[in-house]
Amino acid sequence: MSAVRGRRVPEVRRTAQQYDPLGAMGSRPLAVVLGAAGIVWALLVSVFDRDVEGSATLSALTVLLVAASAAVVFVASSPFRAPFPRWAYIAHVGLLGLASMTSVAAQWGPDRSALNDFMSLITATGIVMVAPYRPWTDLAVGGVVLAVVNAVTWGIGAAVFPHEVPVAVAAFLAAAPTLVLTAASAVFARTFAGLAERVQIRAGSYSVARAERDGIAASVQQDRSTILSRDVAPFFAELRTRDGITDADRERAREIADGIRRSMVADADRTWFEYAVRVEGGAAAVVDDPDGLIATLDTDQRTVVRTFVRAAFRAVTVDPAGFRATVRRADDGSAGVVVALDLVVADSDIGIHRTFDPYLAVLRVTFPDLDVSVRPSALALRFSYDQH
Repeated sequence: MSAVRGRRVPEVRRTAQQYDPLGAMGSRPLAVVLGAAGIVWALLVSVFDRDVEGSATLSALTVLLVAASAAVVFVASSPFRAPFPRWAYIAHVGLLGLASMTSVAAQWGPDRSALNDFMSLITATGIVMVAPYRPWTDLAVGGVVLAVVNAVTWGIGAAVFPHEVPVAVAAFLAAAPTLVLTAASAVFARTFAGLAERVQIRAGSYSVARAERDGIAASVQQDRSTILSRDVAPFFAELRTRDGITDADRERAREIADGIRRSMVADADRTWFEYAVRVEGGAAAVVDDPDGLIATLDTDQRTVVRTFVRAAFRAVTVDPAGFRATVRRADDGSAGVVVALDLVVADSDIGIHRTFDPYLAVLRVTFPDLDVSVRPSALALRFSYDQH
């Protein structure tokens, strides 16, 4: 895997998908339904409800352009391609704009029915489809562009083939649906992002890092208690029943002291990730991180990784002894870190996806270069990040 690529999302403003990847994943069926409905509607109107003879070729091209825009959204909105890229949004808007122009050209002539001017509503729902995936500024710009295209194309048609409605009114009516739904989509995206950001700031008052330190301290205390109850207490209780201390007792005391010292050294060298694996039942798992690089994850990244680890060890199909984590510096000389997680899962490909898809969606947003390999009885993850 190439080291450290595309870890930072270039947009300054984050999207609803980035703040709530699971929510965006749940709203994806709505985008699919809107896209499919737009295709069917465009097809039915083009075939059965045309004002003028027009051009069948341009009508077919219009339907194909609408279908292409829906396909772009369907592919780009996949949680395993997150976050939704800007190029996909530009392509989506461009295809709808071309479809709007070819729709008018396909029925070039006196327009006597507004019911068959389907593109003004399809461009409007096209912005709604991508509302969870792009910042509000992108939504606003794209919506205004589509509204202008609709106004100009329908306005030209109304000017060439005048009817009872003035040209300015015809242009406004063509642009109005897109403007209204664009405004609603932009308000949603901006409000959601603002609320999510404020929630994150408040949650930071008690950081995950501090919570993990508390957990590590509790784990260390538990380890100490285990040593005391298992080794030290019985040894002292046995000494109390004797009249003197033998050489064997001294050797036993030395062994206990060495064990406590080794445990303290191991605790000092253990990272938060190793504690997380142990706490979740992965005592037999392998964490290969000789330089302790996993400690350089920031708070958000650490939360996501720990959530995945917790879900993995609590899944009944996962063998804790088959878990292996490998953490290494990027081999390109940069400050990046490459992480590999390998799990043994007693399940089929479909079952593995069913269990882990929501967590993989969150990982994809946090680590955009996430590489997922699903094989029968195995799940392998690879991702990278910059050191913090």
